[in-house]
Amino acid sequence: MARRPGMAALAAAAGVSVATVDRLLNGREQVSAATRTLVLEAALRIGHPAAARLMAGGGVSVPTIRFGVLLHKQGQEFYQNMAAEFRAAMSLLPGVKGQMELDFAASQSPSEVAGLLRAMAGRCDVIAATAVNHPEITATVEELRARGVPVFSLLSDFAQGVRAGYVGLNNLKVGRTAGWMISLSAKGAGKVALIVGGARWHGHDLRETGFRTFLREERPDLDVLDTIVNLETRQLTLETTRGLLNRHPDLRGIYVAGGGMEGAIAALQQARKPGEVALVVNELTTESRAGLAQGWVTLVDATPLPDLCREVLGLMVRAVRDGGAGGAGQVFLPIQLHVAESV
Repeated sequence: MARRPGMAALAAAAGVSVATVDRLLNGREQVSAATRTLVLEAALRIGHPAAARLMAGGGVSVPTIRFGVLLHKQGQEFYQNMAAEFRAAMSLLPGVKGQMELDFAASQSPSEVAGLLRAMAGRCDVIAATAVNHPEITATVEELRARGVPVFSLLSDFAQGVRAGYVGLNNLKVGRTAGWMISLSAKGAGKVALIVGGARWHGHDLRETGFRTFLREERPDLDVLDTIVNLETRQLTLETTRGLLNRHPDLRGIYVAGGGMEGAIAALQQARKPGEVALVVNELTTESRAGLAQGWVTLVDATPLPDLCREVLGLMVRAVRDGGAGGAGQVFLPIQLHVAESV
């Protein structure tokens, strides 16, 4: 277990002496409001337990920050779970009075997402969003940055070089992990199908690259078919998977790199025995959990949503406090892997 930062670490983070921190925390002498604020901000930044005591002690102005979060497909369980985790993390965010505006885009359309981002920018100080990587989105993020509203990309990166930072999984590794599981599970030579959400999801591009590269290196006897786009919908995935099973009796594996995996599970239940075709899907939901337990799903790769929400809200606070200066770059969270025996 990681040790909590001590008084010396807090003093170093605040740029003051240990004696000053000692006086402040133990009430030995009066400390200026400016110094108190420095120490509080440092405590919040490094996770020092003194933060709660300093805030309770008063004398420090706690800023109000208006957070904007834009997600996709309100009807999908994964995005509902993500919204709930954002609200939970918001309620526990220390050091700020947070106000959150959370909205959903109904489609992958760059114009729709750009319009929602612009509307949100008029009411929010900082925004985090899921979006495709498209010139119109990049132009919008650049416009918002010029207006002093930093934008963070979530799950699938977009507007690289313009956005304030990316928080999500290392999607290249996610793809290679899916390839690894298919390589272990596929029974003999044959075909493998790859289904992505759309042509402009940067994360799906990376997953495809990792998936194809791993199988080319480790299982050249498995022929990865042309990539199929499902727009992250259940029905299209169902119809696509049925067609694959009918056309390719030697289909050994399917990787659904984004949403819509419920359709693939349903198609396999109708046409194959459990485990006959290896199926790797994305995110742990009620249906993917049941698919694992019943043997239709081989592996689920998942995003640690509580960690993601806490991480991005902390970065958003920092971006507002720093006036948008600097950038977080890419923050990769650990991939959660689930198999039948782990659920």
